[in-house]
Amino acid sequence: MRSFETVSLQPKLFSNKQLVTLVIPLIVERTLNVSIGFADTVMIASVGEAAVSSIALVDSINNLFVFLFSSMAAGGAVVVGQYIGQRNAQKAGDAAKQLIYTSTFFALLFTIAFLIFNRSILGALYGDLDAQVMNNAQIYFAITAISYPLLGLYNSGAALFRAMGNSRISMQVSFIMAVSNIIGNALLIYVAHMGVLGAGLATLGSRLIAAVVMLILVIKKSDKIRIVRLHRIHFEWPMVRRILRIGIPNGIESGMFHIGKILVQSLTATFGTTALAANAIANSIASMVNIPGGAMGLATLIVVGQCMGAGEVEQAEYYSKKLIKVTYATLAILAAVLFLSTEALVGLFKLSAASTGLAIQILKLFFIMNAFIWPLAFARPQTLRAAGDVRFTMTVSIASMWTFRIGLSYVLGRSLGMGLQGIWIAMYIDWVCRATCFTIRFHKGAWKLKTVI
Repeated sequence: MRSFETVSLQPKLFSNKQLVTLVIPLIVERTLNVSIGFADTVMIASVGEAAVSSIALVDSINNLFVFLFSSMAAGGAVVVGQYIGQRNAQKAGDAAKQLIYTSTFFALLFTIAFLIFNRSILGALYGDLDAQVMNNAQIYFAITAISYPLLGLYNSGAALFRAMGNSRISMQVSFIMAVSNIIGNALLIYVAHMGVLGAGLATLGSRLIAAVVMLILVIKKSDKIRIVRLHRIHFEWPMVRRILRIGIPNGIESGMFHIGKILVQSLTATFGTTALAANAIANSIASMVNIPGGAMGLATLIVVGQCMGAGEVEQAEYYSKKLIKVTYATLAILAAVLFLSTEALVGLFKLSAASTGLAIQILKLFFIMNAFIWPLAFARPQTLRAAGDVRFTMTVSIASMWTFRIGLSYVLGRSLGMGLQGIWIAMYIDWVCRATCFTIRFHKGAWKLKTVI
């Protein structure tokens, strides 16, 4: 077997310029996705607390399925990426068509279920809500559920362009969706005074625009993916099984992760207003901090997937190590800057003195732990997923999440009286478990023997 150093002398599949061109748009796109939720909350706040509460409750459900559809699309794009690595445009196109059909079909099933059982689902999750909040939640839930197939189509297209190494397209369409959503909110909430209905219609409209634009771009001719007769819907079950073999474990892992976060959030609520406020601010800042790391993880999925498809296993290992180093460097710089400015950053939110102090304590430890552990816990497993080692990543992630992130949160937070600090410490222990398992798996090399296509 050639050594790692020998790989550096071989013709590389990706230049440094190509990696930068791939990563930068991913960072911009993820920033847009995070910031648009913040903009939505600010704009609906003018309608009143009932509107804000109803949208927040429904979005906790919607976010679960947003990540579910995104994870399934990313998993399916691994299959497409490996065909691209083989330079088989026809097979890549066939896989792309089946990914679009499958994602849209699953999204449509959820739409139908949520429209039929709208009030029952909200009642089961949140109990007896205030009548106005429940009414608003039902309206917003129904309208956003209608947009699920559009979201499935958009996510499939975005994943396909990333698989081709063209993350600029998904960034541009994401920008169009974000801007159209803000404009729609402004017109329907501020001008037409449609309240929650307006917010829901703005979301539906922006996703419709994004889905149509993405569909037009996907069916254009490409050297890497050749999609023909997309309108003639036909499921090729062998290809669908390949996609689902990667996409379903990815989706289950993402779904269980977000269900776990909802459960931890319910525990946080028992610690009082101070803990809730501090936790909300800390989570908001943490989500922004991990944008570069998440983008590097997506880049790893794309690059390693193409290397494995091309049969360049050593290059897959080379780029995985290279990208993890960049992730560490990026998060270390962010940690240093934010650690020194934590007080000023939290002060922008104008919380009470107690909430401010608690948020500062949590974030200072978070910045350190994030820089040291997060890359191995969340960016490293993307290499395994790109190679098709998805059952291992799913099993480790779910077991660690429910044992440490959830179970230990109750032990440290409630039983030992550590409160919110205990919940965050339990999260770090979850990270350590993941990082350890994924690092051992990576260095043992079992992922190199996996086959996807």
